[in-house]
Amino acid sequence: MARAPFQVLVLPYRRHGIHVEYAIFKRADNGAWQGIAGGGEDLESPHDAAVRELREEAGITTTALLQLGPVGTVSVENFPERQAWDAALRRIPEDAFGVAVDGRPISLSPEHTEVAWLTFEEALSRLSWDSNRIALRELHDRLSVGVLD
Repeated sequence: MARAPFQVLVLPYRRHGIHVEYAIFKRADNGAWQGIAGGGEDLESPHDAAVRELREEAGITTTALLQLGPVGTVSVENFPERQAWDAALRRIPEDAFGVAVDGRPISLSPEHTEVAWLTFEEALSRLSWDSNRIALRELHDRLSVGVLD
């Protein structure tokens, strides 16, 4: 499978009455805290890649994702697969999604050593990447006002 030139980010959440908790994951390779992240494969759409990454990294099977806005770009220098991409390409887009996982267990892949269910403020302070914080803010704002489409 060929790595497509885009990145996806998925932020699982669950509700407890009026309260919302967000799942963030500790990477096994560098200890960074983030949402579920990965790249597209072959001709996948960002939505399809997010569904696959969610299944692979957290064991959650659903296609009901809440599409958030693009949260930034990532330098192609971070990807060994860049050799197969257009030589003029310098940055790839990162698209973000939220997913309600109420009542579904999370099973970690070897990519992560830990999952933490946190309040918005706790998750925001622990996330390692700006793009993850941008996506979390948008998701939290949309959940707070009930705008889910």
